[in-house]
This record gives sequence, C-alpha cells and structure tokens, in this order.
Amino acid sequence: MRRNEKAVSDASGIDAIIQKATVCRLGMVDGNRPYVVPLNFGYRGNTLYFHGALKGRKIDILKENPNVCVEFDIAVEAIEDADACSWSMKFQSVIGFGKASMVEGLEPKRQALGIIMAHYSDNTFEFPENKVNATVVIKVEIEEMTGKQSGF
Repeated sequence: MRRNEKAVSDASGIDAIIQKATVCRLGMVDGNRPYVVPLNFGYRGNTLYFHGALKGRKIDILKENPNVCVEFDIAVEAIEDADACSWSMKFQSVIGFGKASMVEGLEPKRQALGIIMAHYSDNTFEFPENKVNATVVIKVEIEEMTGKQSGF
C-alpha cells in the first residue's frame, strides 16, 4: 500500500470492517474483461459464502476461472471543502483475493446458507430441501486481504 498510514494491517481490524459490511463486491474475469457483482454474503473462518441461481453469467465465469477479488466498504462519507481539490472521502475498506468453488451436498449448503443469514440476523432459519437444491452456494477461500481507511 502506497500510504502506510491508511493501512488496516491487523486481522481484527479487517474482520471488523467485514462484519459491519452489508454488501460484498465479487470481482471475476470474464475472458479478458472484468465482471463485478454486489452480493449478500456470510463470512466465517477466512471463508466467504454467497448464494444465487443455479445458472447464470457469474456461475459460467467461475467455472472457467475461479480466481476472484472481493471488496467491502463501510462508513463512506464525503468530506467537503470550499476548495474542490481539497475534498476527500471518509471510509474503511477491505480488498481480498481468493479462489471460488461451489459448495456441494444438502447439509454443507444448509450450513453455508446459515452462515450467510447469520451475517444479517440473529435468528435461526430452516432451509427446505427443495429451496436448497434450487440454489447454488459459492465458497471463496481467502488467500490474501488488506484493509484501508481514511478519515478515522
């Protein structure tokens, strides 16, 4: 990172940003073009979980190239100034890299869906077999993460 004073280098700081985020942006490579989608997510043990339809562009891309980049940001706020060149942004963010794979099997998919729901709610949920079977669950094993903040 070019500006070390903005780095969030401790794992607990990075985890705190992820836990407060409500959206994760998943970056993939579609041939020679980037493709980014915002997703709901769950995070546990250095692993991210996403869910979606069984078929679609995201699934096709991940089958071709499982290398991904993820991005989270929170507390985003413009810092205004009378001088346009002095405007700034307050934020905290995390960028990570990893490999995506599909979660297979009814119980592993239910567990992953539970992790996703736990990110947004303290409730316990049931996942009917027919709904689970109609859902793809994507797991991303994080290989590297860095955090950055400004205005804190």
